[in-house]
Amino acid sequence: MKKVLSIVAVAALSAAFVSCGPSKEEIEAREKAKADSVAAVAQAQADSLAKVAEAEAATAAAAAAETAKADSTRMADSVAAATKGGKKH
Repeated sequence: MKKVLSIVAVAALSAAFVSCGPSKEEIEAREKAKADSVAAVAQAQADSLAKVAEAEAATAAAAAAETAKADSTRMADSVAAATKGGKKH
């Protein structure tokens, strides 16, 4: 009798564990949430990389503009110096 009662108790506990597990919908919802989280992280990473690229491009453009300004000023000074003391035709 004790064996039969033990088997019934084990069967009841096994059934309780199986029935208390997550449903198919809950498992799918958990997987979808995980996939959404991974996608959000990937999007944030892509946005961050794009922002860095934009900042580098802006820095390069500013440096090019500064170089062009310096070259223009040097050329203007050179022309001014040449015409100031140079011969007139």
